[in-house]
Amino acid sequence: MKKGIHPEYREVVFQDLSSDFAILTRSTADSKDTIKWEDGNEYPLIKVDVSSASHPFYTGKHKVLDSGGRVDRFKKRYGK
Repeated sequence: MKKGIHPEYREVVFQDLSSDFAILTRSTADSKDTIKWEDGNEYPLIKVDVSSASHPFYTGKHKVLDSGGRVDRFKKRYGK
């Protein structure tokens, strides 16, 4: 492999915004936000909308976000 062209892996914290879940792992993702972790060190913070702690497939809980379909909403808005 060529030297200097590959991103550097570093420790980052991924935080799920929809649940109280955070995990410290290694990634090449970049962030300007930081967070103080349980070990007292400060790490870059990557905010995610969905993780295994909030995804319906992993939790077994199904959230209904849209009660009507897109076609029904279109018909209601513009149709008869």
